[in-house]
Amino acid sequence: MSILKIARMGHPILQGMAEAVADPTAPEIRRLIADMVETMIDASGAGLAAPQVHVPLRVLMFLVPGGRGQGEAVPLTVLINPEIEPLDDSVQTAYEGCLSLPGLTGAVPRFGKLRYRGLGRDGKVIERVAEGFHARVVQHEYDHLDGILYPMRMPDLGSFGFVEEIRRTRDEAEFDEGE
Repeated sequence: MSILKIARMGHPILQGMAEAVADPTAPEIRRLIADMVETMIDASGAGLAAPQVHVPLRVLMFLVPGGRGQGEAVPLTVLINPEIEPLDDSVQTAYEGCLSLPGLTGAVPRFGKLRYRGLGRDGKVIERVAEGFHARVVQHEYDHLDGILYPMRMPDLGSFGFVEEIRRTRDEAEFDEGE
C-alpha cells in the first residue's frame, strides 16, 4: 500500500467528470482502494474520492465517526459507480473542509436526507439512507466525481475562509467541518 498525493484546488483532475469503473473487483481497483484508505487515514479525512488522488474513476470512500453531527457512526464505506437520490427538499447548511483545499472551510447547503447506492469493494450492491453528516459527506465526495468542489456550491462566499479564522469567529455548534 502507498500514500497517494492529494490533488489541490486548481489541478485539472478535479475539474473533470470521472469515468465509470468497468470491473469493480479488478486487481488495479483493489490496489487503488487500499491506497486510498491509507491516504485518507494518513490525512485524517472523513472521505476521499479517486479524482483527489489523480485517478479519474467513479470511486469514493468515507467514514463517519461516532458523535460527528447527527446519527450513529458509519464504518469505512467504499462506493464504486455510486448514485445518490435526495429523499426530500430539506437543506441544511454547515461548514465543510476538504483535503483538496487544505486549511480552508466554508458554509455549504446540502440535502439533509438521501439514498445512495453503489458497488462495494467486493462488487456487491450497497444501498443506504443517510441523514445529517453522513448525507453531507456522501454528497461532498460524490461531487468530486463530477468535478465539483464545495466552494462551487456556496451561495455566499462571505463564509469561505481559513479554518482557524472561521473557528475564532463562529459559534462552535455552527462549525462542523466535512471532509
